[in-house]
Amino acid sequence: MGDKLKVLILNGSPREKGNIALALHEMEQIFEAQGVEYETIQLGKMDIRGCIACETCRKNHKCVFNDIVNELAVKFETADGLVIGSPVYYGSANGTLMSALQRLFYSTSFDKSFKVGASVVSARRSGCTATFDELNKFFTLSNMPVATSQYWNNIYGWFPGEGKEDPEGMQVMRVLARNMVFLMKSIAAGKEKIGLPDEEQRVWTNFTR
Repeated sequence: MGDKLKVLILNGSPREKGNIALALHEMEQIFEAQGVEYETIQLGKMDIRGCIACETCRKNHKCVFNDIVNELAVKFETADGLVIGSPVYYGSANGTLMSALQRLFYSTSFDKSFKVGASVVSARRSGCTATFDELNKFFTLSNMPVATSQYWNNIYGWFPGEGKEDPEGMQVMRVLARNMVFLMKSIAAGKEKIGLPDEEQRVWTNFTR
């Protein structure tokens, strides 16, 4: 393995010093200690519109709305891993983040196979597992291995900084980061020594036929 591993981190919270930032920072420290390059981008306050299903990206290989999503696409393509963080809004992820992710994954045609994905969520009380599952679907639809920890990847807190009072949640983040690094290193080594799994031509079907 020659080049440094790279991780793109997307913070879907509008709060720069919120509990998602706290959780992601715990992961960043592990990445830094293990020599992994990372870049964190906060999306929660950005003006990002949703997909309009125009299919222009199929021809232009980028989204028709030339905003941060097209910039993320370039970074995502060269990354070995992607971390997505979101607070829980009504049992779901932040709407701005979801708009960005839907456009990012749909408009990019590069192969995402074996890039490692990890999602992180925070809540005052409930909705963590629903949001966690929602975010993981982007990875499992894209042939991306999902990094796990010793518990679901969530922390609890209402006001900014309260996540520090959840020591189990903070430990989950550190374990998650170490597991993610291990997966990325293992995949890189596997590519060199045994190669990737055989591919089949993609089959597309609709429920109507």
